[in-house]
Amino acid sequence: MDTEAPHTERDRSSGAPLGTGERSRSVRASWGRAGLLGLGCAVAVLLFSAFVVQPFLIPSGSMEPTLQVGDRVLVNKLAYRFDTEPERGDVVVFDGTGSFVQEPPEENPVIGLLHGAAAALGLAEPAETDFVKRVVGVGGDRVVCCDKGGRVEVNGRAVDERRYLYPGDTPSRVPFDIVVPPGTLWVMGDHRANSRDSRDHLGDPGGGMVPVGKVVGRVDWIGWPLGRWSSLEHSGAFRDVPAPGLRDVTAGDSGGAADSKDVPAPDGAHG
Repeated sequence: MDTEAPHTERDRSSGAPLGTGERSRSVRASWGRAGLLGLGCAVAVLLFSAFVVQPFLIPSGSMEPTLQVGDRVLVNKLAYRFDTEPERGDVVVFDGTGSFVQEPPEENPVIGLLHGAAAALGLAEPAETDFVKRVVGVGGDRVVCCDKGGRVEVNGRAVDERRYLYPGDTPSRVPFDIVVPPGTLWVMGDHRANSRDSRDHLGDPGGGMVPVGKVVGRVDWIGWPLGRWSSLEHSGAFRDVPAPGLRDVTAGDSGGAADSKDVPAPDGAHG
């Protein structure tokens, strides 16, 4: 008489529960697939951030009221990729190494890599060498402050900055008269009384000018918080500024645009 116990294993396709070891392997496999999917998504986001649109966290009030502390802005990295350069009025993010920061601070490479990845996703403050400012002068422009009306002049034309200037601020408490070298930018914050910008580096190497090649991209959108979701419209403040090498001659002391015409700037206009 056959006394062997009957075989009780059931077909797995019938829905019988898996053994402990098999369940463990199945869970590990599921977590592995989820981890690979998450890694792939992270790599895709980082690549998108590196070449197309990058979020930046605004850490200070130097660009108020346009940008608030804690805003996550989206920087268009394609804006200046195809033979297009920054224009007056653009709000840009740039690497200030060599212009605003002469020597970048030393940091642990691993910590720097992790911080850079977090900053690239808008989860951490940008590097200490990254800045966001508004372009006021481009290569060849003569930028002066201030005219008799207390306004910034670009190529002899007074600029009405009231639309974006911080309420109560003057265009500049620091007088200056500069010509922007080709391939560089003169930039200023919208909160002039609370912004360290080109004016603060007039005596440094480079004279406060930012090389166009150091521009990361143009701030086109505010992405967070949701209540501030919007696109940054062009201010139009520089619409009537004449081309570099020309200056605006105005009647009387009004400093305005009325009764004006563009004529070649005289020699020695660098001031």
